Amino acid sequence: MSIHIYNTLSRKVEPFTTIEPGVVRMYVCGVTPYDDAHVGHAMSAIVFDVIRRYLEYRGYRVRHVVNFTDVDDKVIARAETLGRDALQLSGQLADEFLAQLAALNVQPASEYPRVTQTIPEIVSFIEGLVANKHAYAADGDVYFRVASTNDYGKLSGRSLGEMLSGTRFEVDPRKESPADFALWKASKPGEPAWPSPWGPGRPGWHIECSAMSVKHLGEQIDIHGGGNDLIFPHHENEIAQSESLTGKPFARYWVHNGMLQLVNPQTREVEKMSKSLGNVVTVASFLEQYDADVFRLIVLGSYYRSPLTYNAEIAADNARKHERLLTALRPAVGAAEAGPAAEALAHVIEEARAGFTLAMDSDFNTAGAIAALFEIVRAINTARDAGVGGQPFATAQATFKELAGVLGLRLDPERRDKGHDIAPFVELLIEVRAELRKARQFALADMVRGRLSSLGVTLEDGPQGTRWKI
Repeated sequence: MSIHIYNTLSRKVEPFTTIEPGVVRMYVCGVTPYDDAHVGHAMSAIVFDVIRRYLEYRGYRVRHVVNFTDVDDKVIARAETLGRDALQLSGQLADEFLAQLAALNVQPASEYPRVTQTIPEIVSFIEGLVANKHAYAADGDVYFRVASTNDYGKLSGRSLGEMLSGTRFEVDPRKESPADFALWKASKPGEPAWPSPWGPGRPGWHIECSAMSVKHLGEQIDIHGGGNDLIFPHHENEIAQSESLTGKPFARYWVHNGMLQLVNPQTREVEKMSKSLGNVVTVASFLEQYDADVFRLIVLGSYYRSPLTYNAEIAADNARKHERLLTALRPAVGAAEAGPAAEALAHVIEEARAGFTLAMDSDFNTAGAIAALFEIVRAINTARDAGVGGQPFATAQATFKELAGVLGLRLDPERRDKGHDIAPFVELLIEVRAELRKARQFALADMVRGRLSSLGVTLEDGPQGTRWKI
């Protein structure tokens, strides 16, 4: 089966084919670094990281570009509030977010262009639109002439007439139409500015992505990604200005992730993440409490196009799932390489790999892929208890690690928490408990188990001995 992707432009699932055989050109809208990055930003980054990882697993070479909008109204306003230089602030926050992405095991993009590094290309792009009558200057600003296109609205599915009657546009008497959008903004006192044919100023929001995409990936790309909150107006405007300049279809597939939703654990109502409500969960605060794999499991457990529900209960539940996954990495305790148990293990591994691929081929169904991983976990743990070891056991664990890696899961026990530091002491207490049971001092043995449980350490007695987990 080939890969199939839901395309926002066509509103249907389509077979995936690329412009250049074996090569994927993928552009994803990044963040505007004006404040600390939160888990919603991390969610989108992980969605497209997994898409990229799977495409590479299936043999494609992926050129992955993610931008930073390092100068815009939000950056300028935030810098003014803090009494800081706007470009220094956005540069610092962008660098911090890159470090957090690395901590989340998000692969570095091929390029991370920034608006401030792309000014010449942006100005040239706007000049081309003005020259072919798709844009016009007005007192130092430049606007895109929406009426010059005949298919504006094809991404969002709304006609220009519907937009004009049902959308609030900026009122500006210099604009030919309320729907026209800014490509270049004349500078105001104290704002960052660059020279242009229309006077000093800075780019409008939408033009940057078109210019960056053309610069780093060419005039046509395979996948354009981002959150579904960007469909209109940002991505709609990208299509209009890009195709008006080049005369070619801009992107083959438009892929959009759903938004992260906070759910109040008491009321069960969805809340908007905001500082005023005091419920902002930053990437840094999450990583202080949980392993990065835990957040990845939260994201992967939901269909990427659907809203992602998040609260502390969900985080704790996925921390337990993470512990369960780690049990598959425990070493074998037997050495049997043949027999019904070894054959059953090999059969489950083969079926799980096929199920993993089938799920991911079906519009990146990561929830199905995770289910396949848990099938492998159950099979490995069952085989271990049955005394399976040697090559069949090693092959099963290697397959598990390989597929987990496709989803970006590190599954490193030493990263999960500080529980690893107490391992020698827990093992010692388990030995003491075993000796107490041999001596039929069951009350003392149960006391050891109970005290460990109160500290968050669970013991699991089985045919091959006692295992423990946090």
